[in-house]
Amino acid sequence: MLRRTLLATAAAAAMATTAFGAEHAEKTKVGFIYVGPIGDGGWTYEHNKGRLAVEEEFGDAVETVYQESVPEGADAERAITQMALSGADLIFTTSFGYMDPTIAVAEKFPDVKFEHATGYKRADNVSTYSARFYEGRAIQGHIAGKMTETNKIGYIASFPIPEVIRGINSAYLHAKKVNPDVEFSIVWAYTWFDPAKEADAARALIENGADVILQHTDSTAPQAAAQEAGGIITFGQASDMSEFAPLPRVSSIIDDWAPYYIARTRAVMDGTWESTDTWDGIGPGMVGIGEISDAVPEDVKAEALAMKDAIASGEYHPFTGPINKQDGSVWLAEGEVADDGTLLGMDFYVEGLTGEIPN
Repeated sequence: MLRRTLLATAAAAAMATTAFGAEHAEKTKVGFIYVGPIGDGGWTYEHNKGRLAVEEEFGDAVETVYQESVPEGADAERAITQMALSGADLIFTTSFGYMDPTIAVAEKFPDVKFEHATGYKRADNVSTYSARFYEGRAIQGHIAGKMTETNKIGYIASFPIPEVIRGINSAYLHAKKVNPDVEFSIVWAYTWFDPAKEADAARALIENGADVILQHTDSTAPQAAAQEAGGIITFGQASDMSEFAPLPRVSSIIDDWAPYYIARTRAVMDGTWESTDTWDGIGPGMVGIGEISDAVPEDVKAEALAMKDAIASGEYHPFTGPINKQDGSVWLAEGEVADDGTLLGMDFYVEGLTGEIPN
C-alpha cells in the first residue's frame, strides 16, 4: 500500500513538472530596448505603456523584459545580444540609433524576431515601424502660428535625421501659412533625453524672444522651463505631458504603440509574423493629438481639430504644394503631394527656414 502511494505521489509530481515545463515553454518572451528611462514622461514612457498593454492583453502567456537608458551604438548591440541570449522570441528596439546594432544581432539570431522603431533597414527577421509624427507637427504649427505674439517660435531638435527634419518643415509650413511674419529658431540638442540640456535650450530660445517652444526631445524639462518663465506656449512631445496644461502645454503629440505591439506579439504567438514596414499616422491612431486646452482660442481650436480630421480621413496631406526648398527651387507644384520616399529621406529645409542642417 505504501509503495502504491509513493508511486502515485511520484507520478503526480512528474505530471505537475511536465505541465509546468509545457506552460513555461509555451510562454512568449518579448523584450524592449529603451533609449531613455521609463519615467521620462515622453518617448520611452509611451513605449513602456505599450509593453504593459502587451502584458495586460496576453496575461500569463507572455513574459516581457526591458532595459532602459541604453546608449545608441556599441552598448546597444551588447544589450540586444544579451536579450536574445536570454531567450527572447521578439525584441523591440525603440530608437533610430539602434538600427545597425539591431541588424547585426539579428544576423546572429535568425530564429528571433526583431522590430526596429523609426529605422529603414530590414531583414527576414527584422521589421521596421514608425509613426507619421509630421502630421501632428502640422497641427502644432497651426496653433503656434496663430498664438505667437512675438512671431518667434523656438524648436528644440534632437538629431538631424529625416524624422526630425520632417517635423520642423511641417510645423514651419503650417505656422507660416497662418502667420506670414513667423520666424523659427532651431537649437540642435544632439540628444534624445537630457533634461538639463533640454531646459537650457528652452531658456536660450525664450531669452531670444520665442514665446512658443516646440520640441523633438523626450523629457518634460522644456515644459518646466517654459512654466518658470511664464507667458510661454509649449506642446507635449510623444506623450501628453498634461501635468503642464492648460499652460504652458496647450496640446501634444501622443505616440500610441500599444495596438502595434499587441498585434506583432500575437503574430509571433500564432506563427504569422513576417518582416514588414509600418508607417501609420493620425488615421490609424498611432499618432494622437492631446486635448487642446482652454488657453487656445475657440476658433483656433476648431481649425486645429478640423485639420486633424482632414488628415485622418486622407482629405489633406501636410506636404501639399506649392512648396519650395530652402534654396528657392520648386519641390512640389500646386496641389502636388509629397511621396513617401522623399519624406523618408528628407534632408532639406523648406523655403523660409534659415540656417543649415548639421551633418
